[in-house]
This record gives sequence, structure tokens and C-alpha cells, in this order.
Amino acid sequence: MRSLELPPLDRLILDSHLTHLESLNQQTERVDREIHSKACEDEDVRLLLSMSGIDIFSALLIRSEIGMIDRFQDYKKLASWTGIAPSLDQSGSVEYHGSITKQGSRMLRWVIVEAARVAVNHDDRMRAFYLRVKHRRGDQKAIIAVANKMLKIIWFMLTRREPYGSRNEKRYRQKLN
Repeated sequence: MRSLELPPLDRLILDSHLTHLESLNQQTERVDREIHSKACEDEDVRLLLSMSGIDIFSALLIRSEIGMIDRFQDYKKLASWTGIAPSLDQSGSVEYHGSITKQGSRMLRWVIVEAARVAVNHDDRMRAFYLRVKHRRGDQKAIIAVANKMLKIIWFMLTRREPYGSRNEKRYRQKLN
């Protein structure tokens, strides 16, 4: 755009906007570098980065939304708090499992579903699970099932202080760098 032939006033306005845009891009890059360096100092974030489908932004969001993992007695409480758990209607011995409750943290629910969509494309274990459920229940329910499974794995990772067992080591190193 700097090489365009424009009248002097238009050239001045365009150059001013382009300079401002370059300055904003430099500031954004500096902030991104700072966030990345601080994020990699947190052990929970490093553990979350080992899982397919989770990058810096999603790891930080998951970490901030969950808080201390020991406040959830088991993974089912975490899934329920996120709103990913299926609703349950029960009368006597008859049980009906319905759609997800959508109660709890909207941001965590959103980020874990988006991470599940990425994970089914990059993680063989999650893809196999997704395809099994998709065959029976359809795409959307399969993604929610993958998100629920990811929350279960996240709960175990953070309580046991272990990275994801099926991680792609090369991709994990790239995330940390």
C-alpha cells in the first residue's frame, strides 16, 4: 500500500494509518511474548499444553476458569460444573439422560468444545473415540463426548501432576518454545 500513487493528502492519511497499524502489531507481538513467557512458568499450564487441541490461550483460560483442581472431588464434578455433563431425569428405577445441562462456566465450556474440535483432527486417540460416537449419535454429540473425555483427562492430569500420556512430543516442544 505504500507504493500506491495517491494525491498528497490521501498519501499522508494512508501513511499515518499504516504507521499506526505497524505500531499496534509490534505492541501485540510484545504482549504475546510476555504472556507466553509467564504462562510457561506455570506448571498447570505446561501440563495442559501437553494435550492435543490446547494451546497457550486455551490453557490459560482453562487454568483460570478451573482454579484449584482439588476443589473438585472427581472428574464428574468438574464436568458438571462446566455444564458438559448430561442432564438426568429419574423416577424410581427409570433413568433418562438428556442433553447437556449448560450450567456453570460458559467460557470453560466454550474453550473445551473448541479444543475438542481441534483434538479430533490431531490426536488419534480422540479421533477414534469421536468416530465411534459420531457413528451412533452424530457430530455434535460426538464433539461434546470428546470435550467431556478431555475434561476427565484434564482432571487426572492436574490431580496427578502428569502430562498427557498420548501427547505428540514434537508438537508439545513447539508449544513450549
